[in-house]
Amino acid sequence: MLRRVLIANRGEIALRVLRACRALGVEAVAVYSEADRDASYVELADDAVCIGPAPALQSYLDIHRVISAAEIMEVDAIHPGYGFLSENARFADIVEACGFTFIGPPGHVISQLGDKNTAREMAVAAGTPVVPGSDGLVADTAEALQVAEQVGYPVMIKATAGGGGRGMRPCANAEELPKQFAAASGEAAAAFDNGDVYIEKLVEEPHHVEIQVIADTHGSIVHLGERECSVQRRHQKLIEESPSPILTPELRERMGEAAIALCRQSGYVNAGTVEFLVDKHRDFFFMEMNARVQVEHPVTELVTGVDIVQEQLRVAAGLPLSIKQSEVDVRGAAIECRINAEDPALNFRPSPGKITKMYHPGGTGVRFDSHVYGGYTIPAHYDSMIGKLLVYAPNREEAIKAMERALDECVIRGVATTTAFCRRVLADPRFRAGNYDTSFIATMESENDNEDDADDD
Repeated sequence: MLRRVLIANRGEIALRVLRACRALGVEAVAVYSEADRDASYVELADDAVCIGPAPALQSYLDIHRVISAAEIMEVDAIHPGYGFLSENARFADIVEACGFTFIGPPGHVISQLGDKNTAREMAVAAGTPVVPGSDGLVADTAEALQVAEQVGYPVMIKATAGGGGRGMRPCANAEELPKQFAAASGEAAAAFDNGDVYIEKLVEEPHHVEIQVIADTHGSIVHLGERECSVQRRHQKLIEESPSPILTPELRERMGEAAIALCRQSGYVNAGTVEFLVDKHRDFFFMEMNARVQVEHPVTELVTGVDIVQEQLRVAAGLPLSIKQSEVDVRGAAIECRINAEDPALNFRPSPGKITKMYHPGGTGVRFDSHVYGGYTIPAHYDSMIGKLLVYAPNREEAIKAMERALDECVIRGVATTTAFCRRVLADPRFRAGNYDTSFIATMESENDNEDDADDD
């Protein structure tokens, strides 16, 4: 097992990795910016070192500072968490070149899977279903028009280096394609310094379903079932659940096999997530692969009993996976609500500031992954996540009821939060029936706007 791990991240994921290290008897070293000096994970770590001022570019995203901290703290491995440097292939390569173990896939795998067009080509080679679309990148508007005509409208123009919905534009017809093509390419160039795009057939009424995978260095790969992630706003996930209300056991098996095939094709090692779109006919198509631990990984942990971060540490130490595919058993139902410091009434505007009062929900089957506490000041420099509220119950209906109770118990004062918004989602008949897709939140907001307009009349 590893001896000493540096956690190259902050917030709730830093605390999550720290706890996994403690469970395995591994020392955990935290890094922090000046804005995070009073963070709980800093106090709980075996050692901690400041790596710079508040701006992420001068601290958490500064590779040289992170590596220097690893050298000073004499660690033997670095866990990148999610976000920041977690999918930075150069960082992974530098970590290994400096004599540390990178707790994640190899740099060349991150690079290949991080390019959506290359990842799509890998999926095709692995026999994983993909959405019909262009054969590689599309050079210009003229080629885009030709591809779209062959595929059939509506289409989706997607940046090969995109993420978080940036560089993606739906297009309903040939008249609007030139404008949408330019918009997608321009946004991608500004956000990722890469304006290359490709085109896919637009999947209508899609569900966003992802498969959790873990691969060791001994050739073993397992999948841990799926997470339904269709409750999202502008491509940002808000609520996740497992199992998905639309998957059958047969479909789960086929999607799991497709995810494992992609892992073998790419030479994947450690934990990752293969993301799919599932249409109304229950046909599924590869979307992308996230080469890191996901924000929502605890949903899978609750229904499988597998500690994914501990498995990451074991794999990085060269040990085999502690579980075989035949031993994976998805039981019960789990739901996760992301509690963010955002104001839904003001278009989800971030709400940094001091938490004046906080009460963590509890009880049987309730888990709250959070690094904040009463009196903590949420910095304005980073993402707005306060924590992840999770519940586990024998079935979906009971899980929804448990989450409603937990949300009612969750008291956070001093900043605006998404708690009440999550409560609204759970109360919606479409969610309760499992009858929702990725357009669900947009539809809810549109209905609410129409009600407000009617009230004004």
